[in-house]
Amino acid sequence: MYSGTTASGFRYDIDEKNTDNMELVDAIAEVTDGDSLAVSKVCRLILGDEQRKRLYDHLRTVDGRVPVEAVTREIIEIFSGAAKGKK
Repeated sequence: MYSGTTASGFRYDIDEKNTDNMELVDAIAEVTDGDSLAVSKVCRLILGDEQRKRLYDHLRTVDGRVPVEAVTREIIEIFSGAAKGKK
């Protein structure tokens, strides 16, 4: 289990099996190739539906939006923590 808290204060727990998923690799490749819509899929695959909803609520602005850039920044930070082996 990878656990951590992002700089913005979002607490996450990622089951290691979520990172061993070719569909996740494909979604990351799509993002890398410029498909910003794939960020949603990456987020769901790494966090699951419940944590993704919590992340969106955590990042929601006063007008109700969830900025794509903010989600992307959080996902990058989460991956960075998992890559460093935070458990």
